[in-house]
Amino acid sequence: MELFIFARFHARPGKQDALAEALRDVLAPSSEEPGCLGIYAFRSIRDPQLFYIHSRWKDEAAFEIHSGLPHTIRFVERVEPLIDHPFDVTRAEQIG
Repeated sequence: MELFIFARFHARPGKQDALAEALRDVLAPSSEEPGCLGIYAFRSIRDPQLFYIHSRWKDEAAFEIHSGLPHTIRFVERVEPLIDHPFDVTRAEQIG
């Protein structure tokens, strides 16, 4: 079953450019993974400190592999000090 990921990132004051760069940097290596069906980064038009990643994965096993890869681990380590909340990732299935 296809897995959808929604990740929310709210930048600390003054860290939004660094966060945007980190998000852009993780897209290419993630999109090249065999289990990735698509990955995109977004920035809120109403809150310039608010960002999202939306990705689609072949299944939960593919996302588990992604979670343990070096580029993903480096991304999490890079992003955690840039955000003002705990890391926030939702795993979802499509219902409609």
